[in-house]
Amino acid sequence: MVWKEGDGMDVGQIIMIVGFTGATCLLIQIVNLIFRRLERKNNAAHLRFSRSIIKVIIIVLTIYALAQQFEVTKDMSTALLQSGSLMIAVATFAAQQALANVISGFILAFSKPYNVNDKIRVLQGNSVIAEGIVTDITLRHTIINQYNDESCIVPNSVMDSAVITNTNYTENIGNFMEITVGYDSDIHKAMELMKKICSENELTLNTMENKVFVKGYSADGVILKTTVWTRNLNDSFQACSEIRLALVQQYLKNDIEIPYQTVTVKS
Repeated sequence: MVWKEGDGMDVGQIIMIVGFTGATCLLIQIVNLIFRRLERKNNAAHLRFSRSIIKVIIIVLTIYALAQQFEVTKDMSTALLQSGSLMIAVATFAAQQALANVISGFILAFSKPYNVNDKIRVLQGNSVIAEGIVTDITLRHTIINQYNDESCIVPNSVMDSAVITNTNYTENIGNFMEITVGYDSDIHKAMELMKKICSENELTLNTMENKVFVKGYSADGVILKTTVWTRNLNDSFQACSEIRLALVQQYLKNDIEIPYQTVTVKS
């Protein structure tokens, strides 16, 4: 039924508006429910992006269908639809950056250089613009929760042109571990202790096969170096922290000097 101009707002019109609004909300809830179940099995970027697109389409179609029910808005909506090509041209010119983000979002969602919950590093030139865990991907931007607990919101067009390091594509994570011991210390014993401490940590992988090397000399002493291997980045942070603490404690017990600079102030 099309309501004619001059009829005034009555109960039927109000019911129709409420019905359209309710149907839209119900459809959006159904879409959210379906995609939540899909995301439990596969928390991929294209699922969140597709959900956003479908919700926008539902809202636009509902507004257009509702506008067709009133004489005042019917002619306007029909005219807008007929002049769609002109509107698209104007919108494209006025919102070039926004459209670039949407298009880049499509590319990122389906090429999948990263997914939600992936740990990534985003580089432009020689600068790191964001590093952390991907928490959401929208039509316009990607949200990255950084290790200092700040959320970095990066436009999709920037993500599409940046160099992205995704640590989730790597099976194991290797992190260099260095420590300096004094020249008067037992270097061989320091190397054996370093290897033992690394191998005994619960989070490390294949550390018994790794070797401890003398990286070089410094003004303070001999620099020892090894690689700590873990399953993921979180384990790497935790393991390296525990190993550094254990190295200090064991070196002190075994009279192995960890040199540090001192300042003497004479009065």
